Amino acid sequence: MRRGLVAGLALLSLTGCATVRTLDAAKPGAPVVYAGTRLDWYTINGGCCPLDRFGAEAPRYPGLDLPASALLDTLLLPFSLATALGVSLGVSGGL
Repeated sequence: MRRGLVAGLALLSLTGCATVRTLDAAKPGAPVVYAGTRLDWYTINGGCCPLDRFGAEAPRYPGLDLPASALLDTLLLPFSLATALGVSLGVSGGL
């Protein structure tokens, strides 16, 4: 029962995860490095227009999403730094 609850919460957090939402945003000038964490923090602090700034809607519960986004942003840091620096890694695909 407990394992099912944890798996359900993990699945729900991934569907609303700010990092996952910003991966496919492709908005010129939007932050790339720690984008999901920054989107959560922006929303928690009362940011008015996340879609204009990040190219993605904020999750419904950014306070709950913040730890998961920080972890996923840290795991994706090499790729986001390469993107921010304009280095092509030859990686294709997406969500």
